[in-house]
Amino acid sequence: MSKKITVLLVDDHSLVRRGFRRMLEDEPDMDVVGEAGDGEEAIRAARKLHPQVVVMDCALPGLNGLDATRRILQESPETAVLMLSMHTENTWVRQAVDAGAKGYMLKNAMELELGGAIRKVAAGETVFDPQVEQHSALKGERNGGLTQRELEVLQMIVDGKSNKEIATDLNLSVNTVAVHRANIMNTLGIHKTAELVVYAIRSGLVSVP
Repeated sequence: MSKKITVLLVDDHSLVRRGFRRMLEDEPDMDVVGEAGDGEEAIRAARKLHPQVVVMDCALPGLNGLDATRRILQESPETAVLMLSMHTENTWVRQAVDAGAKGYMLKNAMELELGGAIRKVAAGETVFDPQVEQHSALKGERNGGLTQRELEVLQMIVDGKSNKEIATDLNLSVNTVAVHRANIMNTLGIHKTAELVVYAIRSGLVSVP
C-alpha cells in the first residue's frame, strides 16, 4: 500500500477541526497527524510533524492564516498549504497565492471537496474553489481591481502623505480623498493603513522610492 498523505488541520474552532478529521478518516490514503487552533500553534506543529499538507483556516486569532502560511513555508517549502476561507473576493485569493498556498477552498463548500483538494495539492497541483475568481489572482492583476485615481491615492498613502496633503496634490477635497481611501481598503479587503502599505508594496501596486 502506498504511503498515506499526512495532514495537519488548522482552525480555531475545535468542532470544525473534528468535522474535517471525521471526513478525512474516511479517506484510506490520508492520515491526520495533528491539529492546531491558531497561527503560532500551527507553525510549531508543522515544525514538529512535517505534514505533507496543511489545511489552513484563513481567519485565525493572533497570527492569521496568511502569515502562518508564509512562516511555515519559509521553514518547510516542500509542505503544501490548502487555504480555507469564508471570503470569495479575489483579493483574498490573491493574498493566499502570494503567501504560497497551493489551493483556496471555501469553508461552506467543503463537504465533498476536501479529500480531493488535499490529494491535488499533495501532488503539486493547484486547486481553487469554483466559486472564486482564481484566474485573476493567478494572473496577478497589476491594478488589484483599483481605478487609476485610486492607484494614485494609494501611492501617496504609501509615501506617507495625509489626506489633506493628498487632496492638495491632486486638487481634490479632503472628503473625496477619504472616500477614495475607504474604497481602496474595501476593494483590497484591508482595514489598517500599515497593512495596506505592506500589501501595496508586496503586490507591486505602487513604486517604492
